[in-house]
Amino acid sequence: MTDLAEFPAPRRAVAGFPAVRRIRSAFSGLAPSIVIGSLLLLFWVACALFGNLFVPYDPYAEDFLAMLTPPDAAHWFGTDQLGRDVLSRIVVGSRDILLVAPLATLAGVTAGSIIGLVLGYFDGLVDAIGARLLDTLMAFPFIVLVTMTLVAIGPSNLTVILVIGIAYAPLVARTVRAAVREQKERDYVSAARLGGEGALAIMFLEILPNIRETILIELVTRLGYAFFSIATLSFLGLGIQPPSADWGLAVADGYGFLTGGKWWVVVFNSAAIVSLVMATNLIAQGIGAFENSDA
Repeated sequence: MTDLAEFPAPRRAVAGFPAVRRIRSAFSGLAPSIVIGSLLLLFWVACALFGNLFVPYDPYAEDFLAMLTPPDAAHWFGTDQLGRDVLSRIVVGSRDILLVAPLATLAGVTAGSIIGLVLGYFDGLVDAIGARLLDTLMAFPFIVLVTMTLVAIGPSNLTVILVIGIAYAPLVARTVRAAVREQKERDYVSAARLGGEGALAIMFLEILPNIRETILIELVTRLGYAFFSIATLSFLGLGIQPPSADWGLAVADGYGFLTGGKWWVVVFNSAAIVSLVMATNLIAQGIGAFENSDA
């Protein structure tokens, strides 16, 4: 009689797929908050890129016979004041905010990191004047500064990117400046100076790689703020403009119907905004916890 021990134990079929193994290896060792936040963010990125391929209805098609229909089997998230399917508009509406917010954040973090590197590395008059200018800019409330600027020059996707990037730069610069001032006292910086390296080489080749976690946390955190700020500006009519299916615009359009019990347009679009902000916050928390564990 054949001994069953001679046969190897069957492996689970799922584990044998190369795609599954790659996904497991990519997420192994990461904090749970990073995994959850990344999956949530990737979901919205997929919606932005491919949402128009699987939405149940044309997000811009108006149906005046189905205006403000509550959620049902035909329209899972209901319809808006023009009879447009809310679910389809939320999926497609992720496109603009996921284009504008990352570009604005990248512009602000890049400019702020460069300013912070320069101010943190150089002492004396350069740092004193730069620090005072940063304090002056940060004295203005963020939303007031952005709103006044957009009112003056007019709203568009490009102006929103530039204005938010300029507004974020001083905030990032302050954080990076503090990190650089701490790093420049380290032995490796002194060794680079003794080796004859110039200031630019020390800042960008020596110090910058050692503060990348700080900059990454700033990038992810500011991205979450950018999502919320752009939605707020759109709600005020100063951000992403119609005919976009932007979530902030949808909240503004549906806000007046709340008193009549028509809650679904505001609630579902607001939930989409919250989910994006929550995703970036989870990623930032996970990166921060990983950095602290290595400290």
